[in-house]
Amino acid sequence: MRVHETDAVVVGAGPVGLFTVFQCGMVKVRCHVVDALGHVGGQLSALYPEKPIYDVPGHPRILASELVERLSAQAAPFDPVYHLGVTATTLTPEPDGRWRMGLGGDEEILARAVILASGGGAFAPKRPPLDGLEQYEGRGVFYSVPRREAFRDKRIVIAGGGDSAVDWAISLSEIAAKVSVVHRRPRFRAAPGAEAELLRLAEQGRIDLVIPTQLHALEGDNGHLEAVIVSTLEGETRRIPADALLAFFGLSGDVGPVAGWGLDMDGHAVTIDPASGAASRPGIFACGDICTYPGKLRLILTGFAEAARAAHSAHDVVHPGAALHFVHSTTAGVPGS
Repeated sequence: MRVHETDAVVVGAGPVGLFTVFQCGMVKVRCHVVDALGHVGGQLSALYPEKPIYDVPGHPRILASELVERLSAQAAPFDPVYHLGVTATTLTPEPDGRWRMGLGGDEEILARAVILASGGGAFAPKRPPLDGLEQYEGRGVFYSVPRREAFRDKRIVIAGGGDSAVDWAISLSEIAAKVSVVHRRPRFRAAPGAEAELLRLAEQGRIDLVIPTQLHALEGDNGHLEAVIVSTLEGETRRIPADALLAFFGLSGDVGPVAGWGLDMDGHAVTIDPASGAASRPGIFACGDICTYPGKLRLILTGFAEAARAAHSAHDVVHPGAALHFVHSTTAGVPGS
């Protein structure tokens, strides 16, 4: 058994987890980072690396992949140790106050503090209940857009009515041969500005709004998609020629082993004290979508603020009795700057 010793272990290498590493570094807390994915970036890298993000301060528009790249570079001077493609399975207290985290193999981490930044946990797309769906998945049916250019000059059907469906309909209308949007309601659950842009493009004939309808069947041969069949609420069907179906019905999350770590939870989220980021067991903190409290806003920028709070609280656990004299980054600098 190989045992790593560090100040804090951060569970989750998504955007909030990466910023947690930076904030910990600024208060002299060394970090190991654990993530079940084989790369950093969390959902941003796994599901929509080419999707633009508009609510990161100082960046009117930044691609998800670029944000991950910059957050990784920001954390790098503090030499975090990444354990990628492994799962944090067990968490048990030690007599000296540290926590022992099992990584599901022959490795463990001993740390004074644990900071949960694992978002919604392990996630999987919600799949539409269509006969024969499996034969098309990855060839004609997709649940994310890892590479926008792959859909150039294609006939695309997008199913869903949330932000992802609307945002990708707008984006792909620039390069696709045709974009059709299937939604069972006449209104969308997207940001008002995005919905207005979708309707404007529909009026111009650049997007076909097939509403209100729902997915009914897929048509094709040997995994090659040829058409998507939709039906109205009255049962009438319509055939839409298509090369690809993008199904955006959201994700089903599973916090996994965290649920068994004896923490107070509200649904699938860990309850914390927003004044400290502390969970219900000493030395454990949480930030980002994995945590909740009254008035919680599920935004990346909120997670960044929670990461700073958790890092400062972790300092008090890692360096008990040591005063933390807060210094702005412009004064303190970072290693190698």
